[in-house]
Parts: sequence; structure tokens; C-alpha cells
Amino acid sequence: MHKIISLLALAGLLLGGTAIAGDDFPGREKYKKVPYIELEDLYKKLNDVVVVDARSKLEFETLRVKTAMNIPVASEDFEAQVVKLRSTTDKPIVFYCNGHTCMKSYIATKKAMAAGVDNVFAFDAGIFDWTKAHPKEAVLLGESPVNLAHLIPKSTFKKRLISPDKFSDLATSDRRKYMTIDVRDKFQRAGIGFYPGIERWASLDQQKKLEKYLKKAIKQNRTLLIYDEVGKQVRWLQYALEKAGVKKYYFMKKGAKGYYKELVALDKQ
Repeated sequence: MHKIISLLALAGLLLGGTAIAGDDFPGREKYKKVPYIELEDLYKKLNDVVVVDARSKLEFETLRVKTAMNIPVASEDFEAQVVKLRSTTDKPIVFYCNGHTCMKSYIATKKAMAAGVDNVFAFDAGIFDWTKAHPKEAVLLGESPVNLAHLIPKSTFKKRLISPDKFSDLATSDRRKYMTIDVRDKFQRAGIGFYPGIERWASLDQQKKLEKYLKKAIKQNRTLLIYDEVGKQVRWLQYALEKAGVKKYYFMKKGAKGYYKELVALDKQ
């Protein structure tokens, strides 16, 4: 089971696209006052900046920028850690997360600015685009350069996706057969889950809690129903589940945001 947790972030390699057009970065519109740095600009300046991974420790230890340090934006002392970091260097500080639809790089940069830390930027292309573009400057499970050949095909991932309606039908049916887990972080979840009294909440920052639920589901031969924010983080969960030999699991297609959109559409009918 330890291998399950140590391998959880592998599938992140599948997420990043290569396009860098502005339309592919919804966070730039949402966080207009947050400065950002483009992929190739960061590569050229890599030795002249401090790179900070704003994701969970789990994700950082699995796949990261080679020179990065880890300060999870969800940690209680995030601001204090960034202020301390600034006291040790006057280099620009660049925060990154998964990229494109991941907002953590913007949130981290915004929180740093609010704490009085200047010269900070969001690298919103994220770790996946970075790894594909510069595998020699990335580390996967302690190995660099990253080998991009051992990826789960997208077709295999799609076989595990079910619609929000189907997901809900299963989640609210026989609880002896299914275990529902919300893996969103506290910013994404905002204290609200879709299935009160039914689902478990174990964000990627809560490794021991997540491991406990996975072990329980395997022991009880229950089918795992897992959802995230936009249906992308679960792609790397598939590596852990496959490695552990888990056969019965499904992900919510397009995640919580996709479900919200379906609910809004129903209300308008």
C-alpha cells in the first residue's frame, strides 16, 4: 500500500498539453493581477530564479521540476514559509502546479504578494508541459531525465470515466459495494461535498487518510468511485490503482465542475 501512495502522481504526465495560447489558461483572466512567466522564459532563466512547487508533498515527491523546492499552498504556514524564503534570496520566486486549469500557481503567487513578498510569478503552464518540453530538467520518482514512454494510454483512462449521473447513481446505491472519495483540496472543496454522509474526503495532501480509505476498499472488495475538481487529477491516481492491482474503480467525468454544470443545466430546463 505504501507503493500506492508513492506512485499516485505518476499520471500527471498525461495531463499537460503543448498549446500555450491565452485561451488555454483560464486563470489568467480570473487572476488578472497575478504576473506569470511563460515556459521557455522560465527555461532560459532557470538558474536565476527560485522555483517553488505549490502542490502537495505527494505530488512533489513523485514528479517535479528538477531545481524546485516544495511549499504546499494548502499548508497553514504557507505565507510564513514564503516570507522566510524571501529573506534568504532576492531572486524572482516562481510558483507552479499542474498547469492550465490548475489554479494553485496563481493562488500561491497571490498569497505571497498579499504577504508582502515581491518579485513573484506564476508558471501556469505547469509541471506536465514542463516535463514534456524539458525532461532533463524534471524528476520522476527520483529519476532524471524523465522517460515519457511508460504512460497509460488515454483510451485506457477513458474506459474508467462515467458521467456525473451514473456516478451519482452508484454512489447513492448499495454502500456495501461502493466507496466514494472526494480528492479535492480544501480550496477546491470549500467544505462542500456532493454526497454528505456517504463520501469520504481525502485530499492529495492527506496521504495517510487516503491510504486508509484505499486499503479499506480493497479489503472489503468495494468499487472505488473517485472525483476531483475538473476530472484531470484522477488521471494520475490511475497509476497507483493499476500498480496496486485494483480492478474496480471509476472516475467522475469532468469532475466536480462538470457536475455543477449539469445541475445548472437541469435547473434551466
